[in-house]
Amino acid sequence: MRARPLALVTGASTGIGYEFAKLCAERGYDLIIAADEAEILHVAEELRGGDLRVWELRCDLSTMAGVEALYGLARRLTRPIDILIANAGRGLGGAFLEQDYAEIRRVIDTNVTGTVYLTQLVGRDMRSRGAGRILVVGSIAGYIPGSFQAVYHGTKAFLDNFAAALADELEGSGVTVTCLMPGVTDTEFFRRAGMLDTQAGRSAKDDPAEVARQGFEALLEGRREIVTGWRNKLLSMTAQLTPAWLLAWSNRQLSAPDGRGKSH
Repeated sequence: MRARPLALVTGASTGIGYEFAKLCAERGYDLIIAADEAEILHVAEELRGGDLRVWELRCDLSTMAGVEALYGLARRLTRPIDILIANAGRGLGGAFLEQDYAEIRRVIDTNVTGTVYLTQLVGRDMRSRGAGRILVVGSIAGYIPGSFQAVYHGTKAFLDNFAAALADELEGSGVTVTCLMPGVTDTEFFRRAGMLDTQAGRSAKDDPAEVARQGFEALLEGRREIVTGWRNKLLSMTAQLTPAWLLAWSNRQLSAPDGRGKSH
Protein backbone atom coordinates (compact mmCIF):
# COMPACT_ATOMS: atom_id res chain seq x y z
CA MET A 1 0.00 0.00 0.00
CA ARG A 2 1.30 3.44 -0.92
CA ALA A 3 2.13 5.55 2.14
CA ARG A 4 -0.04 8.53 2.85
CA PRO A 5 1.47 11.97 2.39
CA LEU A 6 2.87 13.45 5.61
CA ALA A 7 2.12 16.81 7.20
CA LEU A 8 3.92 18.45 10.12
CA VAL A 9 1.86 20.94 12.14
CA THR A 10 3.27 22.96 15.03
CA GLY A 11 1.18 24.57 17.75
CA ALA A 12 -1.43 21.90 17.08
CA SER A 13 -2.85 21.50 20.59
CA THR A 14 -5.46 24.28 20.29
CA GLY A 15 -6.80 27.02 18.05
CA ILE A 16 -5.82 27.40 14.41
CA GLY A 17 -3.11 24.74 14.64
CA TYR A 18 -5.57 22.18 15.98
CA GLU A 19 -7.93 22.97 13.11
CA PHE A 20 -5.07 22.59 10.63
CA ALA A 21 -4.27 19.17 12.06
CA LYS A 22 -7.89 18.09 11.64
CA LEU A 23 -7.95 19.33 8.05
CA CYS A 24 -4.79 17.44 7.21
CA ALA A 25 -6.25 14.26 8.68
CA GLU A 26 -9.50 14.73 6.77
CA ARG A 27 -7.57 15.23 3.53
CA GLY A 28 -5.67 11.96 3.95
CA TYR A 29 -2.38 13.09 5.48
CA ASP A 30 -0.52 11.24 8.19
CA LEU A 31 0.54 13.70 10.85
CA ILE A 32 3.40 14.84 13.01
CA ILE A 33 2.01 17.31 15.53
CA ALA A 34 3.85 19.31 18.15
CA ALA A 35 3.13 21.76 20.95
CA ASP A 36 4.62 22.72 24.30
CA GLU A 37 1.64 21.55 26.36
CA ALA A 38 0.32 18.14 27.39
CA GLU A 39 -2.89 18.67 25.43
CA ILE A 40 -1.01 17.59 22.31
CA LEU A 41 -1.19 14.00 23.58
CA HIS A 42 -4.99 14.15 23.71
CA VAL A 43 -5.17 15.68 20.24
CA ALA A 44 -3.09 12.81 18.86
CA GLU A 45 -5.44 10.26 20.39
CA GLU A 46 -8.44 12.11 19.01
CA LEU A 47 -7.07 12.19 15.48
CA ARG A 48 -5.87 8.60 15.27
CA GLY A 49 -8.24 6.21 13.54
CA GLY A 50 -8.34 3.68 10.74
CA ASP A 51 -5.05 3.66 8.87
CA LEU A 52 -4.26 7.27 9.76
CA ARG A 53 -0.98 7.53 11.65
CA VAL A 54 -0.17 10.33 14.07
CA TRP A 55 3.12 11.04 15.82
CA GLU A 56 3.05 13.65 18.55
CA LEU A 57 5.81 15.45 20.41
CA ARG A 58 5.59 17.79 23.36
CA CYS A 59 8.52 20.15 22.91
CA ASP A 60 9.49 23.78 23.35
CA LEU A 61 9.88 25.27 19.88
CA SER A 62 11.37 28.45 21.31
CA THR A 63 14.61 26.47 21.72
CA MET A 64 16.97 25.02 19.15
CA ALA A 65 16.86 21.75 21.08
CA GLY A 66 13.09 21.62 20.77
CA VAL A 67 13.19 22.27 17.03
CA GLU A 68 15.91 19.68 16.57
CA ALA A 69 13.95 17.11 18.56
CA LEU A 70 10.94 17.63 16.29
CA TYR A 71 12.99 17.52 13.13
CA GLY A 72 14.78 14.43 14.44
CA LEU A 73 11.44 12.68 14.92
CA ALA A 74 10.51 13.45 11.33
CA ARG A 75 13.87 12.19 10.03
CA ARG A 76 13.52 8.92 11.92
CA LEU A 77 10.33 8.19 10.03
CA THR A 78 12.35 8.15 6.79
CA ARG A 79 9.41 9.70 5.00
CA PRO A 80 9.33 13.06 3.24
CA ILE A 81 7.36 15.90 4.78
CA ASP A 82 4.90 17.00 2.12
CA ILE A 83 3.41 19.88 4.11
CA LEU A 84 4.90 22.01 6.88
CA ILE A 85 2.47 24.24 8.75
CA ALA A 86 4.55 26.52 10.98
CA ASN A 87 1.84 27.72 13.31
CA ALA A 88 3.43 27.72 16.77
CA GLY A 89 3.39 31.19 18.27
CA ARG A 90 3.05 33.24 21.42
CA GLY A 91 1.58 36.62 22.29
CA LEU A 92 2.34 39.06 25.06
CA GLY A 93 0.17 41.99 26.01
CA GLY A 94 0.96 45.03 28.13
CA ALA A 95 3.37 47.94 28.06
CA PHE A 96 6.79 46.97 26.74
CA LEU A 97 8.83 48.54 29.55
CA GLU A 98 6.77 46.70 32.15
CA GLN A 99 7.11 43.25 30.60
CA ASP A 100 9.43 40.59 31.91
CA TYR A 101 12.30 40.17 29.49
CA ALA A 102 12.27 36.37 29.79
CA GLU A 103 8.68 36.44 28.47
CA ILE A 104 9.66 38.85 25.70
CA ARG A 105 12.51 36.58 24.68
CA ARG A 106 10.23 33.54 24.58
CA VAL A 107 7.81 35.31 22.25
CA ILE A 108 10.66 36.23 19.90
CA ASP A 109 12.25 32.79 20.08
CA THR A 110 8.97 30.96 19.48
CA ASN A 111 7.53 33.17 16.77
CA VAL A 112 10.73 34.03 14.93
CA THR A 113 13.75 31.91 15.82
CA GLY A 114 11.99 28.56 16.11
CA THR A 115 9.89 29.14 13.00
CA VAL A 116 12.88 30.18 10.91
CA TYR A 117 15.03 27.27 12.08
CA LEU A 118 12.37 24.62 11.47
CA THR A 119 11.48 26.13 8.10
CA GLN A 120 15.10 26.01 7.01
CA LEU A 121 15.59 22.39 8.10
CA VAL A 122 12.42 21.13 6.45
CA GLY A 123 12.68 23.50 3.50
CA ARG A 124 16.12 22.21 2.55
CA ASP A 125 14.76 18.67 2.38
CA MET A 126 11.82 19.81 0.26
CA ARG A 127 14.06 21.72 -2.15
CA SER A 128 16.43 18.77 -2.54
CA ARG A 129 13.59 16.60 -3.83
CA GLY A 130 11.84 19.42 -5.68
CA ALA A 131 8.50 19.17 -3.91
CA GLY A 132 6.74 20.45 -0.80
CA ARG A 133 4.40 23.05 0.61
CA ILE A 134 5.12 25.39 3.52
CA LEU A 135 2.60 27.55 5.33
CA VAL A 136 3.80 30.21 7.77
CA VAL A 137 1.19 31.69 10.09
CA GLY A 138 1.82 35.41 10.11
CA SER A 139 -0.85 37.99 10.89
CA ILE A 140 -2.37 41.26 9.75
CA ALA A 141 -0.76 42.46 13.00
CA GLY A 142 2.42 42.56 10.95
CA TYR A 143 1.03 45.61 9.12
CA ILE A 144 0.30 47.51 12.34
CA PRO A 145 2.68 48.97 14.96
CA GLY A 146 1.30 47.19 18.01
CA SER A 147 1.05 49.63 20.87
CA PHE A 148 0.74 47.44 24.02
CA GLN A 149 1.66 44.44 21.87
CA ALA A 150 4.90 45.83 20.48
CA VAL A 151 6.97 42.65 20.50
CA TYR A 152 4.24 40.36 19.19
CA HIS A 153 3.36 42.67 16.29
CA GLY A 154 7.06 43.02 15.51
CA THR A 155 7.47 39.25 15.25
CA LYS A 156 4.49 39.01 12.92
CA ALA A 157 5.89 41.77 10.72
CA PHE A 158 9.04 39.68 10.45
CA LEU A 159 7.12 36.51 9.55
CA ASP A 160 4.98 38.21 6.92
CA ASN A 161 8.10 39.65 5.31
CA PHE A 162 10.15 36.47 5.69
CA ALA A 163 7.50 34.26 4.09
CA ALA A 164 7.10 36.57 1.10
CA ALA A 165 10.86 36.64 0.53
CA LEU A 166 11.22 32.87 0.86
CA ALA A 167 8.34 32.29 -1.56
CA ASP A 168 10.22 34.35 -4.13
CA GLU A 169 13.52 32.56 -3.50
CA LEU A 170 11.86 29.18 -4.05
CA GLU A 171 9.95 30.16 -7.19
CA GLY A 172 10.35 27.35 -9.73
CA SER A 173 11.87 24.92 -7.21
CA GLY A 174 8.73 22.83 -6.73
CA VAL A 175 8.38 24.18 -3.17
CA THR A 176 5.70 26.75 -2.41
CA VAL A 177 5.48 29.09 0.57
CA THR A 178 2.17 30.54 1.74
CA CYS A 179 1.75 33.18 4.44
CA LEU A 180 -1.55 33.02 6.31
CA MET A 181 -2.48 36.39 7.79
CA PRO A 182 -5.54 36.15 10.04
CA GLY A 183 -6.98 38.86 12.22
CA VAL A 184 -8.42 38.54 15.72
CA THR A 185 -9.35 34.87 16.06
CA ASP A 186 -11.23 32.97 18.77
CA THR A 187 -8.38 31.00 20.32
CA GLU A 188 -6.53 30.80 23.63
CA PHE A 189 -4.26 33.62 22.45
CA PHE A 190 -5.77 36.45 24.50
CA ARG A 191 -5.90 34.48 27.73
CA ARG A 192 -2.31 33.31 27.36
CA ALA A 193 -1.13 36.79 26.41
CA GLY A 194 -2.81 38.32 29.47
CA MET A 195 -5.18 40.39 27.35
CA LEU A 196 -8.63 39.45 28.58
CA ASP A 197 -8.99 42.95 30.07
CA THR A 198 -8.66 44.65 26.68
CA GLN A 199 -11.13 45.65 24.02
CA ALA A 200 -9.56 43.14 21.63
CA GLY A 201 -9.86 40.41 24.23
CA ARG A 202 -13.58 41.07 24.59
CA SER A 203 -14.37 41.66 20.92
CA ALA A 204 -16.06 39.35 18.43
CA LYS A 205 -13.53 37.06 16.81
CA ASP A 206 -13.12 34.95 13.72
CA ASP A 207 -13.74 31.20 13.79
CA PRO A 208 -10.40 29.33 13.88
CA ALA A 209 -11.85 26.48 11.81
CA GLU A 210 -12.75 28.91 9.01
CA VAL A 211 -9.38 30.65 9.24
CA ALA A 212 -7.61 27.30 8.94
CA ARG A 213 -9.84 26.21 6.05
CA GLN A 214 -9.03 29.32 4.03
CA GLY A 215 -5.34 28.97 4.82
CA PHE A 216 -5.28 25.30 3.88
CA GLU A 217 -6.97 25.93 0.54
CA ALA A 218 -4.46 28.70 -0.22
CA LEU A 219 -1.62 26.32 0.70
CA LEU A 220 -2.86 23.61 -1.65
CA GLU A 221 -3.28 26.18 -4.42
CA GLY A 222 0.28 27.38 -3.92
CA ARG A 223 -0.77 30.97 -3.22
CA ARG A 224 1.87 33.20 -1.68
CA GLU A 225 -0.42 34.86 0.85
CA ILE A 226 -3.94 34.83 2.19
CA VAL A 227 -5.63 37.38 4.45
CA THR A 228 -8.73 35.76 5.90
CA GLY A 229 -12.07 37.57 6.12
CA TRP A 230 -13.21 40.69 4.28
CA ARG A 231 -12.79 42.93 7.36
CA ASN A 232 -9.20 41.83 7.72
CA LYS A 233 -8.57 42.35 4.00
CA LEU A 234 -9.92 45.88 4.29
CA LEU A 235 -7.85 46.55 7.41
CA SER A 236 -4.65 45.25 5.85
CA MET A 237 -5.11 47.42 2.76
CA THR A 238 -5.96 50.47 4.86
CA ALA A 239 -2.93 49.88 7.10
CA GLN A 240 -0.57 50.16 4.15
CA LEU A 241 -1.86 53.68 3.46
CA THR A 242 -2.05 54.92 7.06
CA PRO A 243 0.76 56.68 8.99
CA ALA A 244 2.49 54.46 11.54
CA TRP A 245 1.71 56.83 14.44
CA LEU A 246 -2.01 56.62 13.69
CA LEU A 247 -1.93 52.85 13.44
CA ALA A 248 -0.15 52.63 16.80
CA TRP A 249 -2.70 54.96 18.38
CA SER A 250 -5.55 52.87 16.96
CA ASN A 251 -4.03 49.66 18.26
CA ARG A 252 -3.69 51.23 21.70
CA GLN A 253 -7.50 51.47 21.85
CA LEU A 254 -7.77 47.73 21.24
CA SER A 255 -4.81 46.32 23.17
CA ALA A 256 -4.21 48.56 26.18
CA PRO A 257 -5.48 47.17 29.50
CA ASP A 258 -8.66 48.78 30.82
CA GLY A 259 -8.04 52.37 31.82
CA ARG A 260 -4.87 52.77 29.74
CA GLY A 261 -6.32 53.19 26.28
CA LYS A 262 -6.34 56.98 26.28
CA SER A 263 -3.37 58.80 24.83
CA HIS A 264 -1.13 60.67 27.24
